[in-house]
Amino acid sequence: MASLLSFDRDLNQVLFEGKHWLRKVVLNRPEQMNSLTHEMVSEMKRALEDYEVDDTIKLVMLTGQGKAFCAGGDVVRSIQLVSIGHWSLTAMFYRKQLLLDYLIATYKKPLVIVMNGAVMGGGAGLSMNASFRVVTENTVFAMPEASIGLYPDVGASYFLSRLPAHFGEYLGLTGSRISGAEMLECGLATHFVFSKDLKSMEDELGEAVYKDVSTIASTLEKFAHKPNLKEDSALTRLDIINKCLSKKTVEDILSSLETEVESCKDKWMVKAINSIKYASPTSLKIFLRSIREGRSLTMEECLRHDYTIVRHMLRRTLHNDFFEGSRAMFFDKDKRPKWKPPRLEEVSEEFVKNFFIGADNDEDWNNLELPDRNRKMKISKL
Repeated sequence: MASLLSFDRDLNQVLFEGKHWLRKVVLNRPEQMNSLTHEMVSEMKRALEDYEVDDTIKLVMLTGQGKAFCAGGDVVRSIQLVSIGHWSLTAMFYRKQLLLDYLIATYKKPLVIVMNGAVMGGGAGLSMNASFRVVTENTVFAMPEASIGLYPDVGASYFLSRLPAHFGEYLGLTGSRISGAEMLECGLATHFVFSKDLKSMEDELGEAVYKDVSTIASTLEKFAHKPNLKEDSALTRLDIINKCLSKKTVEDILSSLETEVESCKDKWMVKAINSIKYASPTSLKIFLRSIREGRSLTMEECLRHDYTIVRHMLRRTLHNDFFEGSRAMFFDKDKRPKWKPPRLEEVSEEFVKNFFIGADNDEDWNNLELPDRNRKMKISKL
């Protein structure tokens, strides 16, 4: 593991640009697909808080440098922190990440997120609850956390549970990738704009906002398109997804998919089955419980649950799947994780329940305290 350590400081991880009335926040770790570090989260949170109370700023944009918007949190750094220190070090970073996600979701000024590239894990947490969510033909969305022994977190039980049919269960259990067009169709995005038009869109937004802040939506609409879905898109099979993914347990969901695939042989269904079989059984069951409960919870409640669950995973007192999955994917790279328990039927509901309960006997344990934002969240309808 020592070979992965670096003593060079990673400078300018976030860039802050723009005019006085339009501020632009740019994630700037393109070689790492803009994966989030504690420094990035801290800088963004501090800047967004300042922008929110600055009367001269009318609009904030958030985007990423390179081919990704944000591929999630820097898992390698997180695992290293726990391995050489204490689980609470990574928990501190995760807490600040959730606070940033909540700040964005409840932001008092217009916030446009431009996702021209990969959006995964923590990148979804940054973007999915913003008022304006712009995607392009280059956008790819996925939440594949269960494949490394984690689970779709950062508020996913809130925004995925509000997708049509049981498409949220499909995305979270299979980690499947969907395009910008599919994100628009299912409600994860508000606008689809071709990447060649992003610069013109930004310029016109800047001019429009300077004159009248209420013109943001109409300006975005000028550049927006309604792309066609591919014939093999899973969204064209919502009836099957609703039938299979609505089942009570992960075992029943997998069995239902296997029954359906015998007659239709759809590629997306074959990939879904293989992904479920590869992922951590415990992670899958945690996510299913999380999203099912999330349908009746507020975003604040979902974030608090995420904080509790992830801290259990970092402590490793209940299981070690997150570290085993990270070993297989990022360190040894053999892609052969050995999950414990290894089979779905060995993961009891009682065991899963433990991840949703705090650990009062640990002096480093604390609950997530969210600030009073003094307003109801104004989220575009999913």
